[in-house]
Amino acid sequence: MKKRTKRVLLIIAIVLVAGLVFLFTYVPSLSKRHGVVETILYLGDSDNQPLIVAFGGAEGAIDWHRNHMKTKRDSLIQKGYAILAIGYFNAEGTPRNLDRISLDAISDTIMSIAKNSKIDESKIALIGGSRGGELVLNLASRFNHFNAVIAMSTSNVSFPAITWSANTSSWTYKNKEVSYVPAGLNTISPAIKGDLYTAHSLMLEDEEAVKKAEIQVENINGPILILSGKDDDQWPATLMSNRIIERLNENDFKYYKEHIILNGGHIEPLKQFNLVYDFLEKHLPPE
Repeated sequence: MKKRTKRVLLIIAIVLVAGLVFLFTYVPSLSKRHGVVETILYLGDSDNQPLIVAFGGAEGAIDWHRNHMKTKRDSLIQKGYAILAIGYFNAEGTPRNLDRISLDAISDTIMSIAKNSKIDESKIALIGGSRGGELVLNLASRFNHFNAVIAMSTSNVSFPAITWSANTSSWTYKNKEVSYVPAGLNTISPAIKGDLYTAHSLMLEDEEAVKKAEIQVENINGPILILSGKDDDQWPATLMSNRIIERLNENDFKYYKEHIILNGGHIEPLKQFNLVYDFLEKHLPPE
């Protein structure tokens, strides 16, 4: 009986180990929709409109097309800006998951639309929150045709794809995966419990991975505004945003930069959008 019990336990252990190995080595197939981006362009009546390119976060779809963003869209258009709302995953025609999204495809799409006769191609600002904030920093640090960045509740590093294995990057650049901070075994339990703050904090303890995955924000070709809520429960946005400013200072960043810490949580920056209006009017004003 004892030998049989030991044999059963051994088999269970082997199965568990094999399962873990599979979990941490499995690479899902690249989406057949890789490189497809969905867009909606909102234009005002004036000429030479600066373009605000807007991204949502981990919920996917075209977030800035949703009703809850209508007031902000309308206000920006009234101020003389054009809005390009982008869905980079979980939108019609796009990849289903936030997994190896092509930065090149997004950039090419933006610049193609920016050739519209009513748009001032020399004034393009990127705005995104949460994973969308991570995205805009990745984009602007690689393509110098973007002239301003607003990152809300953002990260200073690239995180893994949002897939069940979390074993690939969220982004690709020139057909190669962007370095990311991996999700270790210790993140499984908090992630299952929905404690994303702890899961992300544990990932950030891997200092070597963080160094490799840190976004090179010093390469951004224009002013940067960062907004974070000090009580963010999704990830340590204020800590990561402070690190962005530190990196900019370390590299003698020549443009305007500011990190405003707000009293509130993950979506607090959207509640204090007057800060975004002020930044745009100062650094990317319509003619």
